[in-house]
Amino acid sequence: MKDLPASFRHIRLLLAREKGHPGSDGDHGYDIVAPLDADGRIDAELFKAHRGICRVRRFRPDEEDAVGKLVHGPGGRWSFDYDSADSSDDEVAFRFGDETFAIGEYISIREDDGDMHTFVVVQVNEV
Repeated sequence: MKDLPASFRHIRLLLAREKGHPGSDGDHGYDIVAPLDADGRIDAELFKAHRGICRVRRFRPDEEDAVGKLVHGPGGRWSFDYDSADSSDDEVAFRFGDETFAIGEYISIREDDGDMHTFVVVQVNEV
C-alpha cells in the first residue's frame, strides 16, 4: 500500500454509548481504509480511482471479523459490502459523504441487524 496517495487514512470507529452499552464498546467497531480530503471527508474522486483498495473490517465480540469493501452507490449512498453475491449483509453508512472523519466525531451505520448504531471516530492515521 506504499503507492497510495498520501490522503489515504486508516479510520477506526468504535460503538458509542447506547442502550445496552452505557460506556461504549471497544470490541465492536470498524477499521476503514479510504482517502480523505483536506476537510476530513471521504474524497469521492480518489475513491473512484482506487476503489479496490478502499476496505472495511467489522469486528464484534464473539464473531469472526467481516472484511469487505467500501461502496459508493447511486444518490451518494455509501455502504459496506462483505459479499458481492449477497446484498443482505450490506450495511449503509448514514450521510457518510457529509461526515468529517476526525477524532471525537460521530458516525451512524445501519448494521446487518437492520438497526442504526452510532460510532465514534477514535483514530485517523496515515496508511
